[in-house]
Amino acid sequence: MNIVAASASDLADVLVVERLAFGGEVEAGLVAELIADPTAQPHLSLLAHAENRAVGHILFTAARLEGAAPGPKLALLAPLAVIPDAQRKGIGCSLIEHGIRLLGEAGVALVFVLGHPGYYPRHGFEPAGRHGLRAPYPVSPESAWMVRPISPSVLGRVQGRVICADALDRPEYWIE
Repeated sequence: MNIVAASASDLADVLVVERLAFGGEVEAGLVAELIADPTAQPHLSLLAHAENRAVGHILFTAARLEGAAPGPKLALLAPLAVIPDAQRKGIGCSLIEHGIRLLGEAGVALVFVLGHPGYYPRHGFEPAGRHGLRAPYPVSPESAWMVRPISPSVLGRVQGRVICADALDRPEYWIE
């Protein structure tokens, strides 16, 4: 498997992965919007290839804390996609870890995700609410809103509501 930073010329492959992984257009449309959204910048888009085809994609977009200016650098993971016949082979894990490493090198302190509470904790994520870090919209279950510290010393020093990119700032995207 090979993981590369997705460029504009990779957008078609990225969108195919999103459509196959999620079985529709919603996530593909969201990814296209986020990549074009100036409030999502800087973003990190990674594409995984195996056997000469795109099999996985992950997108991290910029986020910030409400009222914190300037605060620590934050990122939001959304979405993580692996095509069905390539799932359960470590591709999602590899995309998460590769992205976290690159974000750390870029000075990002915390990464947030709204995701499955049985999956993301295996990758260092923990409930964000216990640290006073709230999702852009109320989520249920609350344990689905998680944070992974890249700079652990930041946890406990900042609190508040996370503000996401405009393209993601819709209540329908905050249902797990």
